[in-house]
Amino acid sequence: MKKNIHPKTHEVTVKCVCGNSFKTTSTEKSIEVDICAACHPFFTGTQKFVDTAGRIEKFQKRYAKKKK
Repeated sequence: MKKNIHPKTHEVTVKCVCGNSFKTTSTEKSIEVDICAACHPFFTGTQKFVDTAGRIEKFQKRYAKKKK
């Protein structure tokens, strides 16, 4: 087997925008995520819209016009 072909891994803290954090190993030095298991709708059972470009409002307006 060849030596020194694997990347080096570090213990990093993954930080979510909701404030949750946990430790894991990765080749990256730091990891920041938008949604984690603590705030994801599938795991929490609540509905949450993550929309930064206004796409949901555009869809709802378009759907409301067709519904009438």
